Amino acid sequence: MAVEVIIADDHSMVREGLKQLLELDGDIVVIGEASDGVECLDLLEKNLPQALLLDINMPNMNGLEVLEKIKEKKLDTKVIILTVHNEVEYLLKAVEIGIDGYMLKDSNSDELKKAIYSVIDGESYIQPNLIPILNSKMIERDVEKEKLALLTKRELEVLKLMAVGSYNKEIGEKLNISERTVKNHISSIFKKIDVSDRTQAAIFAIRNNLISIF
Repeated sequence: MAVEVIIADDHSMVREGLKQLLELDGDIVVIGEASDGVECLDLLEKNLPQALLLDINMPNMNGLEVLEKIKEKKLDTKVIILTVHNEVEYLLKAVEIGIDGYMLKDSNSDELKKAIYSVIDGESYIQPNLIPILNSKMIERDVEKEKLALLTKRELEVLKLMAVGSYNKEIGEKLNISERTVKNHISSIFKKIDVSDRTQAAIFAIRNNLISIF
């Protein structure tokens, strides 16, 4: 019995090309196509495939948002991100949400089919050349979490205010502590998160979602 797949991509030529490649041997059949995230979710509600090939850059709702919705709804389909993005942040985010597979659009059809069969069999499939940078990034993130865990509640408050550009005097006034105490907290923060200035501390805070830059 052929594997049923849905393709979600905002480029019709990409969808058509993938459909032709996947259906060439008759082992895979494309049962639906979506040009944006909302349409993709509608399709999944009507006809759930064994696997979904999902682009990241789509209008109305991007691929990562669609993936989050799929996980929230507990839809029983395997999801493979198929994208041009080789940036590790996209891959890391997809892994955190719970992706089954992650492939780049420059991969060949045999590798894509291998990914589809792998995820259907219950395995995860990350394009091999992306695995080393993913592992490196995950180790780096674990180290940063360990540093973050060293900070006291008060130090976290000081770091957040410092990261948004507050001066020591302003931080002291907001937290009802002396400027000297603020300086002591900042010194301790720098040591614990291994930075040497306020800019590096702000970058650390942003990277660890302590403040939003939007």
